[in-house]
Amino acid sequence: MPLYEYRCRECGRRFEVLQRLGQGSEGLACPQCGAPGVEKQFSTFAAAGGDSSRASSHAGGGGCGPGGFT
Repeated sequence: MPLYEYRCRECGRRFEVLQRLGQGSEGLACPQCGAPGVEKQFSTFAAAGGDSSRASSHAGGGGCGPGGFT
């Protein structure tokens, strides 16, 4: 099940809910103030793993360290 991020329209608190795919915000309430008006947010995610050749080419972490721009 995906993890969705919501924001309370009353107090502005952001919180996450584990829901079935395609399930809406019906029946959800803010965990802080209890208000029923919440809206789904678009959030970013990070992925670990993947292509090992691509990961090894970025092993330094930055572009301006040793061997970077001169």
